Amino acid sequence: MRIGFDAKRAFNNRTGLGNYSRFVLNALHNYAPGHTYLAYTPKIKTGLFDEFPEESIRMPNSTNPLFGAWWRSYGIKKALSQDSIQVFHGLSNELPNGLHKAGIKSVVTIHDLIFLRYPELYPAIDRFFYRQKFRNACAEADVIVAVSEQTKRDIVAFYGTSPEKIQVVYQDCHEAFHAPQTSQVFKTWEVSPLLRKYNIDTPYVLSVGTIEARKNQLHLVKAFHAAQLEDAELVLVGGKTSYQREIEIYIAQHQLAAKVKILNSVPFADLPSLYRSARVFAYPSFFEGFGIPIVEALHSGVPVVAATGSCLEEAGGKGGVYVDPGDVHAFAQTLTGLWHDETLRKTLIQDGQKHIHQFAAAKIAKELMEIYASLQS
Repeated sequence: MRIGFDAKRAFNNRTGLGNYSRFVLNALHNYAPGHTYLAYTPKIKTGLFDEFPEESIRMPNSTNPLFGAWWRSYGIKKALSQDSIQVFHGLSNELPNGLHKAGIKSVVTIHDLIFLRYPELYPAIDRFFYRQKFRNACAEADVIVAVSEQTKRDIVAFYGTSPEKIQVVYQDCHEAFHAPQTSQVFKTWEVSPLLRKYNIDTPYVLSVGTIEARKNQLHLVKAFHAAQLEDAELVLVGGKTSYQREIEIYIAQHQLAAKVKILNSVPFADLPSLYRSARVFAYPSFFEGFGIPIVEALHSGVPVVAATGSCLEEAGGKGGVYVDPGDVHAFAQTLTGLWHDETLRKTLIQDGQKHIHQFAAAKIAKELMEIYASLQS
């Protein structure tokens, strides 16, 4: 089968959508060989996805970004037809226009509809384009891949899409987090050179994600303060937004500078070790499409406390404990329990190791290939 992919994010985005796109393409190459996979992108950022075969990459003839944007939505059809593409998969919420007229079957992955649930978090111009692209993609696609049951429910609720058109296919995190850590609960904590780099000198609670209101890190800081854990730190890792200032004010008002660290520019290479050295992973986000940081924590052998209300129970399964994201007291109690209860920690870590089997690349590749094949029958 000849399958094309909208791979702009794979070659240009270092975070969520890019990670997903690279995961899918790598999984198919490694676990579903024998097919032709062509990646279409208007540009390439050197060093981001160099392992993908150069002969399988398709780009427009012009380097003009305006032409590239037009090509990705309209001009690409000619290239797909010339390459005899049978199925085209939009990996990041959108599809080119007119695939049906070109006789090409289509699949689109929808990651979340947070811009509809929380429109106040997005600029008006972004909401305008998202509404057009997401709705059109869901209407035009032959099959919609949702990254969680929560996202599937949202597609049905917001767009009135038939549930039968939507398939839930999960994803895994980067293999750098896959080091076996089933005995993590028993290991002796020590200050490694990496931890010294970030001035972390005591066991810590870790939270990873953009420092923004939806991620709810201020509530986590309040819960950590209320928990009064001795010889413990809270480490927040993520890109900075204006919301971070609220957290910094709270830290200053409550003299927590020695207990709470915010790290804004952590290289990807450092993240696996930061996860594996953590005692607890906390993810208090009000709403997510899936929750890859939780999967990263489970692979790293770290017990999780996360928020109820979206899809985080899907990501963490029995490897986590789940709390109302608005209940600071409950979060504080749960942090205390996870910090001190070694039996609970061991159980969560072992259950988490079982839970992540469903995210394995081989399983995901098989599920995607079954979708592609169904469109050819």
